[in-house]
Amino acid sequence: MDTLFYRIIRPIIKVLFKVLFHPTIKGVENIAKNENYVLAGNHTKWLDPIMLIAIIPKQVHFLAKDSLFKGIIKPIVKGVGAIPVNRKIHDHQALESAIDTLKEKKVIGIFPEGTINREKKTKTLPFKIGAVKMAYETNTKIIPFVITGEYKIFSSSVTIEFLKPRNISKDLEKENQSLREAIEKRIGGEK
Repeated sequence: MDTLFYRIIRPIIKVLFKVLFHPTIKGVENIAKNENYVLAGNHTKWLDPIMLIAIIPKQVHFLAKDSLFKGIIKPIVKGVGAIPVNRKIHDHQALESAIDTLKEKKVIGIFPEGTINREKKTKTLPFKIGAVKMAYETNTKIIPFVITGEYKIFSSSVTIEFLKPRNISKDLEKENQSLREAIEKRIGGEK
């Protein structure tokens, strides 16, 4: 069940995002309707989680840096059900919270790069293992997504594509690399 705040704010975000950015959405058929899953993809701008909130019909519980849980935006970040992560350490508490959320049949959203990729030389930064670890430990599928283009107001210049859901085997390093490669191929326009 979505939180009250999320139920109130999501329709507003959905309309505003569509009006302002006209995102091109591909692979909607890959989004499970009545299942929990882990959404994992590349991170291009701070608007990425907002776009996912606008598109995904179920509440998405994002893993977010703990500094967002301070000051004026704290109630908003908490209200959308985000899970705080201390990025300076291997935050086992955040991983356990995400696993508990998945066990409650909810959706997790994660950017395995751990931060926005501002480097122009690489398609993605190295992926942290958390996404595949939580999916494996809860027998939950990962739905990879790929964001390309730019967020330009009143211009259909940003695209999000949802790839086929994938099951995760116990070889987490291999699965993590495979996830990164699949996302990088789509960033490069490969099938």
